[in-house]
Amino acid sequence: MTKRSAYVAAILLVVFALLPLFVVAHENALVMVTAAATGTFPSGTTYKGVPLSSLRFGTGVEIPGDTSATGEFQATLLGTSNGGQPQNIIIEALVSSGSAGNGTATFSGTCSVDMADGTPTSKGVLFTATITANAEGKGTIVLKLGTTTLPTATVNEGSMTIQ
Repeated sequence: MTKRSAYVAAILLVVFALLPLFVVAHENALVMVTAAATGTFPSGTTYKGVPLSSLRFGTGVEIPGDTSATGEFQATLLGTSNGGQPQNIIIEALVSSGSAGNGTATFSGTCSVDMADGTPTSKGVLFTATITANAEGKGTIVLKLGTTTLPTATVNEGSMTIQ
């Protein structure tokens, strides 16, 4: 099993473990956002000077409709260091607010950003994620970290749902 496959399998395991909670929440008219997916950035995408090609992400978020939200969001931004080596930036976030409608969910909170370059992890960074999912479980994700909004990534593997 490749490292990437193991990562996706771990996220799927967490999502399926939490699925009973999502079903109960749905019965109470909450919007549930779940994802374990991979997306591709457009050519030329960078974050803090690191060229990015794609991202892997997973989330489980409850949005009750009152601008609050709870859940977690995790992402790995796949990039290349100045030396030509892989540089995978790790994002770990707690969700505190959100909204949803018409196949799109937007949620935000604070996150930590580990640049994976030996510098200290940045904590308390504001983040916003906007996920648009289609009937096939694919779609797009836009991620804002601090004041930087990354270009729209196209989801090409895995699955996303907004229910």
